[in-house]
Amino acid sequence: MALVAVTDHAVERYRERVRGTLDPRTEIAARVGRALEVGRSEPGQRGATLVRDVERPALVYVCMEDRVGGELVVVTLWEEGEDAAVARKWTSWRTR
Repeated sequence: MALVAVTDHAVERYRERVRGTLDPRTEIAARVGRALEVGRSEPGQRGATLVRDVERPALVYVCMEDRVGGELVVVTLWEEGEDAAVARKWTSWRTR
């Protein structure tokens, strides 16, 4: 399994979408690790890797590789679809 780090920003976005978690940082790292194990990643823009959650496929984690630290860093996330807890238009930097 890949070593996964999670930024404070990603934790904040996760809490907006997945309520009731006691340790969101650990939960995000575990979910990203499981998704990577089953091949649910694809290239994103500007060198990012997009990782789709196994349990909630609409949840997309945006990750960057830290080559020096040897980790995959989850920098943010969003949720796709009409049933998203927070519409992407409110969280996407491209619409601001």
